Amino acid sequence: MKVLIVGSGGREHVIAWKVSKSPRVDKIYCAPGNAGIAEYAECVDIGAMEFERLADFAQEKKIDLTIIGMDDPLVGGVVDVFEARGLHVFGPRKNAAILEGSKAFSKDLMKKYDIPTAAYENFDDPEKALAYLETADFPIVLKADGLALGKGVLICNTPEEAREGVKTIMLDKKFGAAGNQMVIEEFMTGREVSVLSFVDGKTIRIMTSAQDHKRALDGDQGLNTGGMGTFSPSPFYTDEIDAFCKEYIYQRTVDAMAAEGRPFKGVIFFGLMLTEKGPKVLEYNARFGDPEAQVVLPRMKNDIIDVMEACVDGTLENVELEFEDNAAVCVVLASDGYPVKYEKGFEIRGLENFKDRDGYYVFHAGSKFSADGKIVTNGGRVLGVTATGKDLKAARSNAYEAVKWIDFDNKYCRGDIGKAIDEV
Repeated sequence: MKVLIVGSGGREHVIAWKVSKSPRVDKIYCAPGNAGIAEYAECVDIGAMEFERLADFAQEKKIDLTIIGMDDPLVGGVVDVFEARGLHVFGPRKNAAILEGSKAFSKDLMKKYDIPTAAYENFDDPEKALAYLETADFPIVLKADGLALGKGVLICNTPEEAREGVKTIMLDKKFGAAGNQMVIEEFMTGREVSVLSFVDGKTIRIMTSAQDHKRALDGDQGLNTGGMGTFSPSPFYTDEIDAFCKEYIYQRTVDAMAAEGRPFKGVIFFGLMLTEKGPKVLEYNARFGDPEAQVVLPRMKNDIIDVMEACVDGTLENVELEFEDNAAVCVVLASDGYPVKYEKGFEIRGLENFKDRDGYYVFHAGSKFSADGKIVTNGGRVLGVTATGKDLKAARSNAYEAVKWIDFDNKYCRGDIGKAIDEV
């Protein structure tokens, strides 16, 4: 069969790699792709937001399944465009992708269906938001309502910071139209855990747990980023927590979306906070996390095509997910200065060191081919170096060893990804 993947980052690279493992697939395309994805797929110069061109291409090439990797096209309605043409596509429709596309929607959904989350208020008037802050407890969290590349969340420790945050989001529009509406919610403390799931509209199948590291600098300091590294599984996600989430969060979310006339098919990413009062939902995403996918999919035993087709066809109840009894750690190699200002176009050296090394992977997030055919940096997050091991400590050691195999000018990474596992 022929598969088209839409996107250009590390998430799409690991999806392409996983799809390439399926004996059912004999041709992969990726639009627009990157230099790493080109190893597995024919990259096509069509942007992820060019819905009609993407659908034209899928029809022309007789694509059997299109996989939408990114949030923007999902929230924009690319699945609806494909379905209107009778094309097989993996991902939620526009009215379901709102689960990620609007934080105000998702918070209201959780309140209505009694899904545990932080206390909150929604605002579309900055003056009312400022007035609310006068009586708020601190720290407090401000969230731009719409998509903001994982960076539209501000943790404010003082009233002054919060007032500046309202200005940043709603007045200065740092995150564009995502800041037309804003959520102000209580600050929760505890361990963060990411749990990915496959959903077919009614049935949900939970993948293995993971934990992301959002801050740019060691010790969880610096600015929020799209993610500087991950590990899987999370030792803090116990059987007891899993049982609670299955009863009060996972299936309840799927049922809530169906009850609202927004049946969800695709991947729901549950961002959880393990508080003293139990697990609560921090956020939903409507697709694989990045870089969570880089540690979850290498551990998954199933043929990803079988699972995705079951989601599209509504037959997920017949699928049982299986994962390796091991662990994985991903360290993101970024351009120094990310997420604010950085240079790109530097040659990436050492990629050949990953050839034929079982359990070691390098997933490209921001790379491209230069005019002379070399692979060069083309983003803030450049590569996700992933390694597996018999346990988390072994996987972490392997990942940091593999980080040394690659070099490029202004290479930067955190040195403490997975350090929390030392506390277990």
